[in-house]
Amino acid sequence: MHSSDRQGSCGFRSRQHTGVTHRSPPPDPMAESVRRRRIRGGFAAATLGGCHEGAKVVSVGGMRTDSDNWDINSGVGSTALFVAAARALAARQPEPVAVDPLADVFLRAVGGEWAELIDGAPEQTSEHPLRGSEFGRNFTDYQGARTKYFDDYLLAACADGIRQVVILAAGLDSRAYRLPWPDGVVVYELDRAEVLDFKREVLDAAGHKPRADRVEVAVDLRGDWLSALRHNGFDAERPTAWLVEGLLIYVTPAAQDQLFETIVAASAPGSRAAIEQMEPLPDDAYATMRDADPVEGGGEWASLIYNEPRSDAAQWFPAHGWTATRTEVVDYLRAVGRPEAAEPSEAGFGTSLLNLVTVIAP
Repeated sequence: MHSSDRQGSCGFRSRQHTGVTHRSPPPDPMAESVRRRRIRGGFAAATLGGCHEGAKVVSVGGMRTDSDNWDINSGVGSTALFVAAARALAARQPEPVAVDPLADVFLRAVGGEWAELIDGAPEQTSEHPLRGSEFGRNFTDYQGARTKYFDDYLLAACADGIRQVVILAAGLDSRAYRLPWPDGVVVYELDRAEVLDFKREVLDAAGHKPRADRVEVAVDLRGDWLSALRHNGFDAERPTAWLVEGLLIYVTPAAQDQLFETIVAASAPGSRAAIEQMEPLPDDAYATMRDADPVEGGGEWASLIYNEPRSDAAQWFPAHGWTATRTEVVDYLRAVGRPEAAEPSEAGFGTSLLNLVTVIAP
């Protein structure tokens, strides 16, 4: 028996004891074409920034709503496995920029094409968007680089004495399990209960244990997530390292500002945050993608994002008394030895729109 965390009626976590482990259903041999369309849909959803990584996508009947739902297999959560697959492939590159061995565990738990991608012969998965294409190479390179940037940020924060980490929209982030945390670190992971359940059950079944005090906070970030965080032991009087990776494009500009305001209000002196942000797609490119086929043309991803002008974290936080360092992704890719992914591309993945920002509270 092991302890698991379930979402209570108010969105807060309650502890239960359960012997449940994750079991994926066997692949349906009659659904081959559907599964391949889902993979391509995950590619479309993750094309220009990614949230967390995707086994399937939901049919698009319109744009986002303020109350839409998702899990690891649908909606905003549906990019999770796709990004995990990119991290798994990045770890297999010669001289990898970053290695996330637990990405493999998620792919094998789901099975099907995701397991074949890492365990099968490359020629058997040549149709997968991450294999044998300029898009696949660039996206994989970026995921490796992004992983390194945020890994380094968190370890540097701990080296400076911070012992409280908050990962917003944690998805399949496995840092609580794989980073060499110093003693006393608490890692709070915020996401929907269904996503957190999937991750915990898969890693428990595979025998992996957190290397820090890991606390799940099952909550929708569009709600009062700070109350849920405090309910689970977060101490706003202690310095915090916040992580905002692959999230902002999936919230409205107003919700982004509110999230920034909450971080500032809940941060003790010396706290810091690392943020991935993306500039809006040009109007014509976004309109073309939005009107395209949901799976093949990127319409699915376009239906999930808020492609609107928004605050630049590198300007917003200094206006509120914090210092900020902005790193252009194209420059970072060159610095870590992945210059090809920094070049202009017509392959559907534009790193020039992305940048990484680290901010520090006074």
